[in-house]
Amino acid sequence: MMTEKQRLHDPDPPIAALDTFPKLVLNHARARPAAPAMREKDYGIWQSWTWMQVAEEVRALACGLAALGFERGHHLAVIGDNRPRLYRAITATQALRSVPVPLYQDAIAEEMVYILNDADVRFAVVEDQEQVDKLLEVKHRCPLLEHVIYEDSRGLRHYKQPFLHSYDEILALGRAHHDAHPQLFTDWVGQTHAEDVAIMLYTSGTTGKPKGVCQTHRAFIESARGACVFDDLGPADDMLSYLPMAWVGDHLFSYAEALVAGFTINCPESAETVMTDMREIGPTFYFAPPRIYENLLTQVMIRMEDASAFKRRLFRFFMEAARRYGADVLDGKRVPRAYRMLYGLGNVLVYAPLRNVLGMSRIRVAYTAGAAIGPDLFRFYRSIGVNLKQLYGSTETCAYVCLQPSGAVKLDSVGKPAPGVEVKIADSGEVLVRGPMLLKEYYKRADATAEAIDPEGYFHTGDAGYFDGEGHLKIVDRARDVGKLANGALFAPNYVENKLKFVSYIKEAVAFGHGREQVCAFVNIDLAAVGNWAERRGIAYSGYADLAAKDEVCELIQECVEKTNADLAADPVLTHSQVRRFLILHKELDPDDDELTRTRKLRRGFIAEKYAVLVDALYAGRNRQFIETQVRFEDGRTGTIGAELRIVDVAVREPLAKAA
Repeated sequence: MMTEKQRLHDPDPPIAALDTFPKLVLNHARARPAAPAMREKDYGIWQSWTWMQVAEEVRALACGLAALGFERGHHLAVIGDNRPRLYRAITATQALRSVPVPLYQDAIAEEMVYILNDADVRFAVVEDQEQVDKLLEVKHRCPLLEHVIYEDSRGLRHYKQPFLHSYDEILALGRAHHDAHPQLFTDWVGQTHAEDVAIMLYTSGTTGKPKGVCQTHRAFIESARGACVFDDLGPADDMLSYLPMAWVGDHLFSYAEALVAGFTINCPESAETVMTDMREIGPTFYFAPPRIYENLLTQVMIRMEDASAFKRRLFRFFMEAARRYGADVLDGKRVPRAYRMLYGLGNVLVYAPLRNVLGMSRIRVAYTAGAAIGPDLFRFYRSIGVNLKQLYGSTETCAYVCLQPSGAVKLDSVGKPAPGVEVKIADSGEVLVRGPMLLKEYYKRADATAEAIDPEGYFHTGDAGYFDGEGHLKIVDRARDVGKLANGALFAPNYVENKLKFVSYIKEAVAFGHGREQVCAFVNIDLAAVGNWAERRGIAYSGYADLAAKDEVCELIQECVEKTNADLAADPVLTHSQVRRFLILHKELDPDDDELTRTRKLRRGFIAEKYAVLVDALYAGRNRQFIETQVRFEDGRTGTIGAELRIVDVAVREPLAKAA
């Protein structure tokens, strides 16, 4: 029997250029065989895999897939939470010069049908029984789907379908195949090419059906190399991998950058244990969308409300000091000695313990993207010593367009063009980008590809923005969403919605106003934050709908909207976009109800159509409106919920009346 080392190095794999991900994996296995590549927490215990073990398993899986009939050019779906074996399935697929297609693990079976068929998926590697059951439900509608391989066998003992296979079964098949053909895997990896499609990631589909974005090895590797050099990432770093594998951000940070830099990715046990697992690992590199940072801060504030009066006063005193000087200390700017000493004391008593609670004690670089982050939220993290920065990108650009340099972070920008990226603003105000990170094509959509990339090679992002005097890019809104009020004033709904969501009590918001006399809005309350607020005031409630209907909650949100109006009034361009009327929806906007994408972006047109009766009521001047809404439950059943919603008028600030 050959040893694991002999399996990998006999014969020695020739790697002419590290221009594909399988080549990078084999190179790490050769150069750093015993270094940790991946960790996963299972049953409360962290398990580790070295680069040698990862490479050996990638080879076994690739050979097993080939023995089962998977061929070059085929497409393989990857569905599940962040699991080391699912990441390795991506590399194994790429080694065969085939294309992995990650799907969102929380998508319902009906949503999966479209992508499975549109992407011509033949094989699927899934996490567990939940995902197997989804595919079994729709397999008869996916004629190309031949085999399903499951990683976790719990609950699947009595499943006897011939097309179902355990992950371990495929590994055993692959090891036997490799023993019979020891040169085959080396040849496959050697034949992989930088211009091969490395991954197909689907767009969120905010305005229509999602499109398959084909990205090459070169695109992601060039993006990862640029980002790693920019932030000095290397083998000693640790990354917590918990965001959906189907999202471009996770593929850049948890896959491409990990394989380029050689750092360790850590997969949490479950979504519920992310915070605990993060504190145990202490990542040095972290990424999260704004809503995660908002949720973390909300939890901190809730805990502080329950603390003693002395601790609350101590917290507020030092947080005020941090707000004034913390960001300057982080950026290495000059701060008066007395204030630096005060900040140092605050670090001992408040900031360091707070970073520890958040799992951010070791973080050198933290990023956020996907939506605007409130300046107060941004300032909070930077003030306590977390080097939080914004980036800008999309699925079509490998999430790599603009980055913020450490020490030169601006709260209201997304940074400067990343290394190797060209950015310009069209006459229409749309942001155009060009560089090695651009998509190869939209799968089976030559028309969409030609529309997105102009003859000069610039990708049309669909975002409206501008450069400030220091060369930092500022994004205003999606270009297609920017409109005008009836009086001709600019209306940027996403900008208004983000302003509302900067308030901790508001989770989601939808603004209306294009072509109308005034701006009105739907609001979703944050159940945790408002629930804690209600409990401290002795207000009983039975759930979201009951809490949202309370008069006291309406008054609370009215105060929040009026504060938002004060901010908008100070903006000479958007002063007319102050919210005049709002209502609190009786249910949370949900991806399962098609109101949000899986990345939690608003499906604005769908929402306007679904809740047309509420939009009409806002603009008709009514004070209350009854609505009955169809909802989809987690088990796939549908039902209806009805409620009479209160519509609230909001005061606006004087600059609105004085604006031209």
